[in-house]
Order: sequence, then C-alpha cells, then structure tokens
Amino acid sequence: MAVSDEFAEYVVEQLSSWGEVSIRRMFGGAGLYREGTMFAVIADDVAYLKVDDSNRDDFLRAGSAPFEPYPDKIKTTIRTYYEIPADVLEDPDELAQWAERSWLVARRRKK
Repeated sequence: MAVSDEFAEYVVEQLSSWGEVSIRRMFGGAGLYREGTMFAVIADDVAYLKVDDSNRDDFLRAGSAPFEPYPDKIKTTIRTYYEIPADVLEDPDELAQWAERSWLVARRRKK
C-alpha cells in the first residue's frame, strides 16, 4: 500500500481550490483530512473518497471500485471508500464537488 510523494502531492494540489487538505501517513497508505475529518484515502497511488447512500451511486455509475487494502492477501473490501474516477481526479472543479460530498459524509459519520 505504498503512496508516492508525487501522487499524494498531486491529489492535494488538485484539491487546493476547495480548501486546505492535509495528509497523514498510516499503514503504508495515507489519509486526507480537511478540518480534522478524514474524507479520503490513498493506497498504491490510487485515491478513494468516502461514500454512503447519498453519493455511492455516483461512483458506481462511473465504474469505480471499492477500496481493497490487501488484494493479494486477504479479500477485504472496504465499501465506505470508492476509487475517484480518473476524469474527476483530473478536473479540480469537479473533484472539489465530489470531495465536498465525501467530506460531508465523513462529518455526519463522525457525529
């Protein structure tokens, strides 16, 4: 679950117009935080956003897959995070909209 500095910095840069995002490294991956709330993870240079019933269908329509932290060892799928579609990741304005919804999901779950 390695995360390259270049990819992590790219994702944060893509989100820079949305607000201040910080990275916390953990277990070989990284969590992305805004205002103390984790709304995304990066693993193996793939970025995932937090989902629930309010935004999961957007990811499914885009063909995104859920986060699998150990695909080669244990078949564990974490269905609360889905891969950010490539076209969304490349468009800072659209990424900001998707990130905002995921951040709100994470804030609701935190309460």
